[in-house]
Amino acid sequence: MINLRLIETNFDEFNKKLIAKKVPSDTLKSLLNAYNELKEKKTNLENLQAVQNAKSKEMGVIARNGGDMKALKAELDANKAKIADLNSVVVECEEKLNSVAAVVPNIIDDDVPFGADENENVCVKTVLEPRKFDFTPKEHFELGESLGWLDFERGVKLSGSRFTALRGLGAKLNMALINYMIDFNNSRGFELVNMPFLVRDEILYGTGQLPKFKDDLYKVDSDELNLYLIPTSEVTATNLFNDEIIESANLPIKLTSYSHCFRKEAGSAGRDTRGMIRQHQFEKVELVAITKPEDSAKMLEEMVSCASDLLASLGLPHRHMVLCSGDLGFSAAKTIDLEVWLPGQNKYREISSISNCRDFQARRAKIRYKDENKKNALVHTLNGSSLAVGRTLIAVMENYQRADGTIEIPKVLEKYM
Repeated sequence: MINLRLIETNFDEFNKKLIAKKVPSDTLKSLLNAYNELKEKKTNLENLQAVQNAKSKEMGVIARNGGDMKALKAELDANKAKIADLNSVVVECEEKLNSVAAVVPNIIDDDVPFGADENENVCVKTVLEPRKFDFTPKEHFELGESLGWLDFERGVKLSGSRFTALRGLGAKLNMALINYMIDFNNSRGFELVNMPFLVRDEILYGTGQLPKFKDDLYKVDSDELNLYLIPTSEVTATNLFNDEIIESANLPIKLTSYSHCFRKEAGSAGRDTRGMIRQHQFEKVELVAITKPEDSAKMLEEMVSCASDLLASLGLPHRHMVLCSGDLGFSAAKTIDLEVWLPGQNKYREISSISNCRDFQARRAKIRYKDENKKNALVHTLNGSSLAVGRTLIAVMENYQRADGTIEIPKVLEKYM
């Protein structure tokens, strides 16, 4: 959740950054009105409480002097009733403000470029040159079907569209990639964690998937706990410390996690319908970091480097893209996408998205630490794909294909096969 104090201290800048992230102007007006209403009611409540305290002291003086307290007691009782009524109003105003603020995204960092959509993202680095083929490279679905690695027809038979069955060496290469990614991340100091794929609704609220993206989540029916299938292990790894106070000496916390991910892909009808670029169920190895505020910018660089070096070790050409304001995710203050080269498509496609969420998720999930003054302060959280496993499989297939339709296995994966 955004820091609502920014409304009061620097509303123009706050407003500008949210508009750049495509927040409707009426949402901002509702947020400002709800904030001002709460502030007004709280001020009125504080004034009534001050009157109550003053008159209570006055009553004590009268009592000690043996005076008549009847009139003053009546005033105190009436004022107390007003306080009780206004307390209820303040609670209602707080709930109203929280409901509006819950669907307002994080504000962008100062160095994020303003832009409308993905076409205005900025390439800041390219790594490795795409291979030049002496034949026309095929797309992954052609290769996968001919080799018997990707069974789209039976995936659809089992579960419907946007589901794929992996078979034989395709399934084995998929597992090799997962294990290699985990080992690589461990070597960079990221601790492996293995967690549930089902979480409660308040956990999804903590990382920002609820309430705004409810339609993109799979919910377990008839469950008293309101359990949902996770869209990414960012949810579980970040919320591992939900409503906790972390010792300063234990920061930063660096985690890596493998999981299946489940998304309805609402709004993506007609996009990437062939192959396994965009699936309802897919696998990822995730990076998550929890840091002190002053360390999060450096941690973003470290996580980008980790994911980029992993791609380079696999011999996969890619580029670093700074996302513009209009393409940033809900919880992100800044995001670097890594886009891998797919020769079959003759284009770069996103394979990793690494974000600094600043204190946005920590405020929602109540993740704190003891600062140098021994006071509770909000941590910063970061997350990123390292990598989307299915897309990495696709990238290996397309970049390592031979003229006869077979696939060369990258050297670093041979021992995992």
